[in-house]
Amino acid sequence: MKKLSFYFLILVFLSSCSTIKYVSEDELLLTKNTIYVDSVKSSKSEVSDLLLQRPNAKALGLPLSLYFYNLGNPNGSKDVPEWKKNHPKTYNTFKKIFSEKQSISVANSFIGFNNWFLENGEAPVIIEDKKIKRTKQNLANYYFTEGYFRSKVSSKKDTLSEKKGAINYYITKGKPSFLDSIYTTIKSPVLDSIYKRNTAGSFLKKGKQYKNENFIKETDRIIQLFRNKGIYHFNENNILFDNDTLKEYTKTNVEIAISDRLIENNGEYTSKPFRVQKIKQINIFTDYLYKLRNNAFKDTMNYKGIDYFAYKKLKYNPKYLSQSVFLKPGQVYTDSLRNLTRNHIRGLKNFKTTSIRYTELNDDELEANIYLTPIEKYTLGLETELARSNIRTFDVSAKFSITNRNTFKGAENFKFSVSGSYFNSTSGLGWEVGSNISLEVPRFMAPFGLNKLVPKRMYPKTIFYTGISIQKNIALDKQNISLGIDYKWQYDKKRSIQLELINTQYIRNLNVDNYFSIYSSEYDELSEVVTAYDSTYTLPDPNSSENVAEIVSYMNTISSDNSFEDSNPTEYQDNLNILNRYNIITSDFLIPVIAYNFTYNNQENNKDADFSYFKVRIANSGNIMGLLSNTTNSKGQKTAFKLPLAQYFKTDFEYKKFWSLSENSVLAHRSFIGAIVTYNNSDIPFSKSYFAGGSNDIRAWRTYDLGPGSRAQGLEYNIGSLKFLSSFEYRFNVVGSLKSALFVDIGNIWDITNSSLVDDASRFTGIKSLSDMAVGAGFGIRYDLKFLVARLDLGFKVREPYLTNSRWFQNTNFSNAVYNIGINYPF
Repeated sequence: MKKLSFYFLILVFLSSCSTIKYVSEDELLLTKNTIYVDSVKSSKSEVSDLLLQRPNAKALGLPLSLYFYNLGNPNGSKDVPEWKKNHPKTYNTFKKIFSEKQSISVANSFIGFNNWFLENGEAPVIIEDKKIKRTKQNLANYYFTEGYFRSKVSSKKDTLSEKKGAINYYITKGKPSFLDSIYTTIKSPVLDSIYKRNTAGSFLKKGKQYKNENFIKETDRIIQLFRNKGIYHFNENNILFDNDTLKEYTKTNVEIAISDRLIENNGEYTSKPFRVQKIKQINIFTDYLYKLRNNAFKDTMNYKGIDYFAYKKLKYNPKYLSQSVFLKPGQVYTDSLRNLTRNHIRGLKNFKTTSIRYTELNDDELEANIYLTPIEKYTLGLETELARSNIRTFDVSAKFSITNRNTFKGAENFKFSVSGSYFNSTSGLGWEVGSNISLEVPRFMAPFGLNKLVPKRMYPKTIFYTGISIQKNIALDKQNISLGIDYKWQYDKKRSIQLELINTQYIRNLNVDNYFSIYSSEYDELSEVVTAYDSTYTLPDPNSSENVAEIVSYMNTISSDNSFEDSNPTEYQDNLNILNRYNIITSDFLIPVIAYNFTYNNQENNKDADFSYFKVRIANSGNIMGLLSNTTNSKGQKTAFKLPLAQYFKTDFEYKKFWSLSENSVLAHRSFIGAIVTYNNSDIPFSKSYFAGGSNDIRAWRTYDLGPGSRAQGLEYNIGSLKFLSSFEYRFNVVGSLKSALFVDIGNIWDITNSSLVDDASRFTGIKSLSDMAVGAGFGIRYDLKFLVARLDLGFKVREPYLTNSRWFQNTNFSNAVYNIGINYPF
């Protein structure tokens, strides 16, 4: 029965694979557009984007959305009476056996399915002569704007096969026109003076080819120039370009005419010269609502020449709110400072709307009015999540938060949250609870005048935070306490900086005696070592907490036996690996970090699919506190408050690049490299180490399953101190909100601590170690829910570095594949 169902689905799909299924006899399905510019084939996007008709979108060379559309019938029934007329036997059968109500329900179901296919698929693109004509006009207009005033455009429609066709467009550009003489006619003396002092940045230069784009840029430049020099009323209607090509079309003479200001009075317009205007008065309404606009103000205050008004009580301290206002009384009007003020106030995350309006007091003075509508002071939040991973087979979690805005009357945002999760893991049922507190201050809070190092226009912020979490039946049941101060600022539109001045974390393991029952694979491997070392000795039961000390003592005995190292080097090294991991994972740590983060992102907006992203993080832990401490533990490690200090340098580099290949496909790339170097005999905390595998990493391996190096699999929670990862992903739309992807992930982790407890297979020894790269590949299905993307990726092991013979394609099959469930894209 399953086979019959499968073959039936294949048959239905194949029936839709005829791209001309719904193409009439007198129609042609558009399969190809070709553009020839001066007899040379062109694929420039700025030209091809002008075509009104394009072939149906393809993914992997197939018009999948058209196939999906063809599963429906555009000529199908639109309502129940029509369906009854077209399918009388089916309708009457259901009516006879059940009832007419059931027949109507069946009819609606078939109609609904048919409409779903049509709405989510893509109808065949039929060649239309009218659209060819309009496309030719688009192309002619484009080349005219590029300075080719005598260009010619023709087209040819070809029939390729049954009901399939192609369109060829032929463009002859002709000779371009170049700018010749450029002169200005500016009536207002003030504007004429400003313009002549700022001609160096003009986009119109004698000898440059005529391009409409440069005239648009010059218009924007002139508007910005004048409005940033106090000419408040100036706009694009005051600019006129008069281009003369009558004498010779290959030469364009340009007159830039800038008119006076037009003033309307009782329906009549008069002109007068522009004048530079200054801001005389600034008013800020801190609780503005349109319905209250005529009410009297109950609270007012003047601070540094700016008046603050409130319909109720003035809740914002003018001293701090003024730090987001870049307008000053007596200042020449400047558009850029108006925009900076608006964006800075929006960045406070305290106001729903921000409006800045100007009123003209006289020919020389303006009044600035800033209307602010606050967001509710308190906001409650609730988040829930269901998850599954190779570590937690079922996980339900929830987070409750409350946000208090304008906490100390300086537009601060205070947030308190509590979270909890309950799950079933490989160790049984468990839970985790935590609480976090943060305070975001929209300015730098630093002593000794350091707050002045970053200008206000860079949106400086100080973030104080602390948190605690407690685990039960998660590994060794950690208790985690964090405390920190971060400084953030936006250097410019593309670059941002974050300084983690104090980022301290205390990690305490509450259930160390449970180590070998949690990490059972290590106990099993240790049992084999003990058998080789002393076959008469039986390793104690790992499930008894009283036996852990004896097991660890026995591991230390084996590690100090040089004769066993000579006779059984493999088992000896396995014992060292297990002992090393035990020491790292069970250690309590104090981790005082100072870090610098730099991020570059040139993405214009969320719809921009062609951009680059780069981030670097340089961190140090324990340096300052280590200098202040003069105590050490038995391992020679620096301590503070009797806790071992984590002392290391850590550097991470991440680069992402996205290429928009078409309207429905993107090629995405991500590379990451990171390294941790310790000093003063310090170990690396488990939580700060690198791991490989998982839904956002090398997807052919589960989280923590891969590495380090070429070490054989078998242990849980594999970690390293060096990591490299590189991924390529081809993303494309399938139909409607359903998307897919093909991906390749390359990378691994290694150990670079030079610890004597680490085996050679795990170490990074130079270029030769790059042969330990793992390669995974696969495909994914994604569904766009608008607010998030649900993702299922299937990863196949292509190259496994731990295999001793052939490493390629040994387990590339569905039985060894890894299914990754994730939210949003992996990078």
